[in-house]
Amino acid sequence: IRVGRSPGGFYVEDDGPGIAENEREKVFDSGYTTGEEGTGMGLSIVETIATAHGWAIDVTDGAGDGARFEIQLGMTRGSSDEPLLSR
Repeated sequence: IRVGRSPGGFYVEDDGPGIAENEREKVFDSGYTTGEEGTGMGLSIVETIATAHGWAIDVTDGAGDGARFEIQLGMTRGSSDEPLLSR
């Protein structure tokens, strides 16, 4: 997992299997899941919180094979793509 600054916000990125382009809008739907485990609520909750703060969230390809979730805060504090947190 990597968390870093992006222009106007921050990103959270992983090195998992990624999310196919035709699935990207669906991942924010309440109850949507591709696995047998989980409730499919996580990203719906994240989007609800982001929207409540006036932020936007989008999913793209990560640096490797994973997914990258970009949160736009509406203000630019830095434009470095260097990770804030890496685990």
